[in-house]
Formats: sequence, C-alpha cells, structure tokens
Amino acid sequence: MARILITSGPTRQYLDPVRYLTNASSGRMGAALAAAAVAAGHAVVVVSGPVDVAYPTEAEVRDVASTEEMLLACQSVFPDCDGLIAAAAPCDYRPRAVARQKLRKTGGAVTIRLEETPDVVASLAAIRTHQWMVAFALETEDPRIRAMQKLEQKNCDLIVLNGPEAIHAAATRVEMLDPTGTVVAAFSGRKEEVAQGIMAVIQARLMQISNPQSPIPNL
Repeated sequence: MARILITSGPTRQYLDPVRYLTNASSGRMGAALAAAAVAAGHAVVVVSGPVDVAYPTEAEVRDVASTEEMLLACQSVFPDCDGLIAAAAPCDYRPRAVARQKLRKTGGAVTIRLEETPDVVASLAAIRTHQWMVAFALETEDPRIRAMQKLEQKNCDLIVLNGPEAIHAAATRVEMLDPTGTVVAAFSGRKEEVAQGIMAVIQARLMQISNPQSPIPNL
C-alpha cells in the first residue's frame, strides 16, 4: 500500500475582498482519482481547492483556497508520501496588490498588474527524495509538445494530457506520456473509468505492484 498525495480543483487569487481570479476546474477528476486510489488499497491525502464534488470518506482532505495555500499544504504532506498525482489546476497568476476594500466602478478602464504564483509541482519536485510524480497538462495548442515541456520543467515521471473539453464534464479523453515522449496509454470515457486506467498505469510503471491478472484497462 502506498500513501498518495492528490491535488484537485482550482485555486483562487483575490483581487479584493470579494473578487478573485480562478479557472473552471471542477475537481471531478481529482475526486475520481482519489476514489480509484482508495479502491486500489492506497492511503490518500487530497489537497483541494474550492469545489462542489465529494471526495471518498476514506481519504484525508485538506481544503485550501489560494495557490500559496495549496503549496504549503502539499509541502507539509509530500515528504511522508510515496507519490503525487497533481490533478489540480492552480491559478497561475495573482495581483501584485490586493485591494483592502471592494473595487468600485469608475466609469473607465482598470489596470491590474499580475505576477506568477509559485509552481506547486515544480516546488515539490525540488524537495522530492523517493517519490514518483505524475502531473496533468490541459492544452489548447501543440498539446503533446507543451505537455512534454511541462513534464521536463516539473521533473515528473509521467504526464496526463487532456483538453479544455474535459472542464466540468462527466467524461474525458487523456493520453499518458513518459519522459521519452511515448504515449504509454490513452483512455476515454467517464472520468471514474479513466481514473481507474490512470491508476493502473501508475501502479504498473511507477509503483511496480501491478497484478498480472489485472491488466491495464483499454478504455
């Protein structure tokens, strides 16, 4: 049995007390992966941004809001885990200054200066010891090229490539790529089924505990 850290959902970067930058991640894939990992007999810690989905009761869930909070929560858990599945979609930018009061309409344009937030996966890669790491890449152009760039930049063992059609959808289509750029598996269907396929690949390639009588599903 492994202890697996799963990140899930979006994060929020506040502009003022009521407005924020975010993305449309629903957390459905993260929840499906947590369920697949629990069903496979693993201990699961989920670090989740704000979502409406339910995670397995067997999983330990840590709720966060911002990318910085997600990183801190992951840094506290990761050293005691065997691996990471980074399915979250942390907000990549934050305002340089957060207004203390609600921003009011002025009748004109407003300029907001943004800066990059910390890269959660790359930051964890910098402190990894024995852990394996799997990240997700949602791309809209040159998908495999950009997914491979992310895999290298984040120093991951595998990357799961999907597209914007997966956002808030019950079903998805993914490819799993290794560091050589080889597509080691491809799955499509309901996210619960795809998550089972992803988990099977992780077990076979990274955890080396695959059961020869339980082949990787061909979805």
